[in-house]
Amino acid sequence: MRGLEVRHTVEDIETLNRAGAGGGAPDVTAASVHACAHMPGHTILRSGGSFGLGYGPLVVARGDATLEDVASSRVAVPGRLTSAFLLMRLMVGEFEHEEMRFSDIPAAVASGRAGAGLVIHETQLSHESEGLRKVADLGEWWHARTGGLPVPLGVNVARTSLGGEAISRFDACLRDSIVYGLAHFGEAMDYAMEYSRSKPRELVERFVRMYVNPVTVEMGAAGEESIARVLAMGREAGLVPQHEPRVAAKG
Repeated sequence: MRGLEVRHTVEDIETLNRAGAGGGAPDVTAASVHACAHMPGHTILRSGGSFGLGYGPLVVARGDATLEDVASSRVAVPGRLTSAFLLMRLMVGEFEHEEMRFSDIPAAVASGRAGAGLVIHETQLSHESEGLRKVADLGEWWHARTGGLPVPLGVNVARTSLGGEAISRFDACLRDSIVYGLAHFGEAMDYAMEYSRSKPRELVERFVRMYVNPVTVEMGAAGEESIARVLAMGREAGLVPQHEPRVAAKG
């Protein structure tokens, strides 16, 4: 792989975020855009990002709860370093919340343990089948707030100390892999289903097609601007550190 050795490790996103913010991340790791503000020793790669195009994480609840109801209840969230959490704070301000693994949130809301939930990943598509109702789409809010910028959610980052040449090589490998996967979608989905958390293939395919898009292949100026914008908004609100993450040079 262009002279690079790759060892694959799978963890949920908040585990990766905490490792990165604590200085214990691998040389290259996935991370939430929000978490990148806490990772000054890393550079954001241009490929492999997760950007919504007018859609994003959902706030869900039971019954006919409104956003005002949600803001005054306890919300189950997938982690304080996730981009979803930052977007919700920007949208509604401070709210009571409880962190839990993202996959446990639907059951917590359905059982009444939490008044509402902030859902990411495939639950954005499956929440109705779990007895929950969408209260707000953070991606729709972001799209309206920014005039249509992609919704900045997840990226891949590399230790800046690896050097620009090695980072560019890995970024190119990642981009080539995504392009191959899109050109051989069925084959790529066969592999992806090994990590599907027992979700139906049709649902996983819908989710992949939503979040593996042209901005994933190369974030471009719009992707860079969306990252800069959400973190600037976070800094202005006092929600993120002053560090401005570096984005890799375009190869």
